[in-house]
Amino acid sequence: MQEMTHYIGGEHVKGGSGRFADVFNPATGEVQGQAPLASRGEIDHAVEIAAKAQPAWAATNPQRRARVMMEFVRLLNRDMDKLAEALSREHGKTLPDAKGDVQRGLEVVEFCVGAPHLLKGEYTDGAGPGIDMYSMRQPLGVSAGITPFNFPAMIPMWMFAPAIACGNAFILKPSERAPSVPLMLAELMEEAGLPKGILQVVNGDKEAVDAILEHEGIASVGFVGSTPIAEYIYGKGCAHGKRVQCFGGAKNHMIIMPDADMEKAADALVGAGYGAAGERCMAISVAVPVGEETADRLIAALKPRIESLKVGPYTSGDDVDFGPVVTAAAKENILNLVQSGVDAGAELVVDGRDFNLQGYENGFFVGAHLFDRVTPDMDIYRKEIFGPVLSTVRAGSYEEALKLAMDHEMGNGTAIFTRDGDAARDFANRVNVGMVGINVPIPVPLAYHSFGGWKKSAFGDLNQHGTDSFKFYTKTKTVTARWPSGIKEGGEFNFKPMD
Repeated sequence: MQEMTHYIGGEHVKGGSGRFADVFNPATGEVQGQAPLASRGEIDHAVEIAAKAQPAWAATNPQRRARVMMEFVRLLNRDMDKLAEALSREHGKTLPDAKGDVQRGLEVVEFCVGAPHLLKGEYTDGAGPGIDMYSMRQPLGVSAGITPFNFPAMIPMWMFAPAIACGNAFILKPSERAPSVPLMLAELMEEAGLPKGILQVVNGDKEAVDAILEHEGIASVGFVGSTPIAEYIYGKGCAHGKRVQCFGGAKNHMIIMPDADMEKAADALVGAGYGAAGERCMAISVAVPVGEETADRLIAALKPRIESLKVGPYTSGDDVDFGPVVTAAAKENILNLVQSGVDAGAELVVDGRDFNLQGYENGFFVGAHLFDRVTPDMDIYRKEIFGPVLSTVRAGSYEEALKLAMDHEMGNGTAIFTRDGDAARDFANRVNVGMVGINVPIPVPLAYHSFGGWKKSAFGDLNQHGTDSFKFYTKTKTVTARWPSGIKEGGEFNFKPMD
C-alpha cells in the first residue's frame, strides 16, 4: 500500500500529523494508499516557504512566467497517458474521461500563456495639467485552493495556473480521495521551470481547511465542492479578510421543446447525465420535456439508450461508458436517494439498484437510473444526487419549464433543445442560471471565457478562468504622477545635475 506525501519546498514530504485518509480503488473497493492529513503546523510551514519564494517570482517579468506555462503545456501533453491512468485509478472514471479532465485544465494553462497581455494596466496621458495617470495589476502574495475529488487535474489547474501566472505563490489542498495527480502536476510545474516553493501541495481534511482560512499569510482562497461547504468556506474566509470565490452544488435542467430533434436530445441527455457516473457539477440531472407527447417520445428514446450503457472499470478500455462512483458512502447516498424517489411515487423507468459486476462485487459501482413523473417536492429533484440518475419532470408549457429552472435554488448550468430561435433567445435572456446551452447539453465555457454559476451554486464576485481569474488573483494599484517642468520659454531644457 502506497503512503502518499505532501509537496513542500520542491520536495516530497512525509506527513507529520500521524493522521491519514484511506485512498480507495473505486473499482475493487480496496485501499490502495493513504494520504497524510496535514496539521496546522504543516500548513504554517508551507505558507512560510511560499511567502519567502513569492517576491522573486512576482519580480520575474510576465513573459518569463508565461514561458513556464508554455513548457508546462508541453509536459502535460507528454505525460497525458500517465496522468489519466493515475486519475482513473483513484477516481474510477474511464480513461477518455480522465484525459478530458487533464485536457480542460491544460486549456486554461494555454490561456495563461497570455499573461503579459492580461496583466497590462491602463494609462491616461494628460489626465490634468502636467498629470499622467496609470494603473498596475499586482499579485496578491500567497493564494490557496481547496479542490474536489471529481476533477483532480482540471480544477487545480483552473486555480493555480492563473494565480501563478499573475505572480502569486499557491498552496493547493486537493481532495484526500484523489491525491496523486495534484502531486504529479506540482512536479511537472517545477520541471517546466517554476521555482521551488511557488506551488505547494498539502493534503488534509477540515483541520487543514480551517488553518488555510485562518492563516494571516494567505490572501485569497478558491473552493469547488458542495454548497454547504462552499457557504462555510466563503463566510469564514471573508471573516478573516481574504478574497474568496466558492463554487457549490448544482441541479442542472435541460428543457426539451416539442420541436427538438428527439434523437439528438436523447443522445445529449445520456452523455450529459451518465458520463463520469454523473459525478460532475455540470451534469444534466433533470430533463424537462414540454408537453405529454414530447415527454412520451423522450422516455421512449432514452430507455433503450440507458439500458444499453456499459458500466465497468477503467481498465476495460474504451468499451465502458462510465465507471464506479468514488466511495462506498457515495454509492450508499445515491441508492438512498433513488429509494426515496420510489417511495415518493416517481416512476422508475430504468432501475439500476441491483447492478452487480462479476469480479468487482466490492467495487463502488452504481447502475444507471431513469425516473419519470418526478415532481419538484421530491428529494431526488431538490437535492444534488451526484450519481448516474436522471429525473424527468413533465412540464405543460414552456413557461412552466422555464419556471422550474428559475425557481430551483441551484443555478450552475442549464440547457434548452429546440429549433425555435425565439424560444432559445428568450430562454438565454431570462433564465437566472450562470451557464446556458442552446442545443448544447453541458455548456462549460472555453478557457478564455469564464466559468461560474448563480444563486447557491456560487459565492463571490468573480468567476473561474478567463479574464475574471486574472482579476481575482491580482489587485489594482493606480498611480497619479506630476513632474515639475524643466523646460524654459523657447524650448530650452533647464537641466540641473543632482548634487
